[in-house]
Amino acid sequence: MRHGKKVNHLGRKTAHRKSMLANMACSLIEHKRINTTEAKAKALRKFVEPLITKAKAENNTTEEKNMHNRRVVFSYLRNKYAVSELFKEISVKIADRPGGYVRIIKLGNRQGDNAPMAMVELVDYNELYNPNGKKAKKTTRRSRRGGAAKAAAPVADVEASQEEE
Repeated sequence: MRHGKKVNHLGRKTAHRKSMLANMACSLIEHKRINTTEAKAKALRKFVEPLITKAKAENNTTEEKNMHNRRVVFSYLRNKYAVSELFKEISVKIADRPGGYVRIIKLGNRQGDNAPMAMVELVDYNELYNPNGKKAKKTTRRSRRGGAAKAAAPVADVEASQEEE
């Protein structure tokens, strides 16, 4: 019976599972978006969101607590480049977000073994889904008000007046 056991073991021993999640978290921090199975994506979200919260808290604390948070995050990730990027770049970008730093988008099933796949991404780094990000200005080819015709009219008037002289 599995009463009260909330960790998805993902078919691996503890050390393998922790290493795999650390590697996936480093890849997510480095590339901002990765593809994996849905089960691994859900496990990764539970693994990486507390680490991002620790990195975010770093901006509002003393130097002593700041270094402690870096060491705690490093003990999980085991990659100093990922830790430095998390604390320098990502924590600044998500400073005002209260939680939910990772988005999981389902992609369908993998062709080889029909495993359900998902894309895991950091929320503030996707411009398509980010409602607060920069919106591209919509441009149309033709104007209903005749903007192109009005712009061409003064040029024609100038040419006509030059011909009269």
